[in-house]
Amino acid sequence: MMAKFELLAKEMRLKQDEQAKLFEKQRRVLERRIKELKKLPDEATLREKLAYAFEYDSSRRFPAFIWQTWPSQGMQDSKGVLVEDVASNRANWDEKNPGFVHEIINDNIAGALVRHYYASIPDVLEAYNSLPNKILKIDFFKYLILLARGGLYADMDTVPLQPIPNWVPAQMDPGKIGLVVGIEHDAKDATWRNEYVRRLQFGTWIIQAKPGHPVIREVVAHITETTLDRKMRGELNLNFRNDLNIMSWTGSGVWTDALFTYFNDYLRSGVTKKVTWKEFHNLAVPKLLSDVLVFPEFSLKAPNKISSDDPNKSMYFATHEGAKFWKTVPKVEDPSAPQKLQ
Repeated sequence: MMAKFELLAKEMRLKQDEQAKLFEKQRRVLERRIKELKKLPDEATLREKLAYAFEYDSSRRFPAFIWQTWPSQGMQDSKGVLVEDVASNRANWDEKNPGFVHEIINDNIAGALVRHYYASIPDVLEAYNSLPNKILKIDFFKYLILLARGGLYADMDTVPLQPIPNWVPAQMDPGKIGLVVGIEHDAKDATWRNEYVRRLQFGTWIIQAKPGHPVIREVVAHITETTLDRKMRGELNLNFRNDLNIMSWTGSGVWTDALFTYFNDYLRSGVTKKVTWKEFHNLAVPKLLSDVLVFPEFSLKAPNKISSDDPNKSMYFATHEGAKFWKTVPKVEDPSAPQKLQ
């Protein structure tokens, strides 16, 4: 009798769970339809348009996407087979993360995705199309795809050492984390100005985000405004072999500024204290501040050879070769920016 009762109770719970999932699906469909019926006023700001188009909910799961980019030329050989570097990189990430959707995006597909997700925000489209160098477009695309879809972006010169779901420490609630970043550089002396634009910088070669995160939104807005302003003033072209120019326009410099701006905006982050580079100086363990999880410099830039007695071994999540392939990437021909590279 008890066995039958337990079986009946189990069946009822299963039906309730299925019904709850159905209701949740119907709720999302209804919300989407209501949103489509609403129209933003013409005077809405760029940031308001981005926030409206890509809502942020920190309680949702991190989407199981891996995004990577590779130039249109050179991804496949004459027979349509992925070249060795691309195939090896795909295998490395897929082997560690079998349940993830893994997309390696070429230039043409990147442009198509940007047009699809940002069709209602023409300023973003104009800025993307106006960028005069491919590395600028690659940088901008990573933020654009993470804002729209979320997931994990990884440069092609990265290799995962642990599955992505293992990165968040067990004692932390993933529902309270919306963004995962690593430290790129933590200066030990005054010579940092020769190679970096900030005393401490956060890296962009690996970023994990939930769709619509405010930091990603701010970076997209800032790059859009900066690019359109440069275009208006006829200053789109710079010396793109200078790392500092890339960092300051679309790279880790502007990314770092957006993160510190977020931390120091109480209304958005909820952080009540002044946050400076000292908050993350000599970081030895993952640190959660607001909804941003920051990894130590070594976690996403792990050594190629790891000894068995290395005390940081459990916190090595990926390696980064730092190939700086943008040094050989040609500029993008833009009829609105006819100047030659300096």
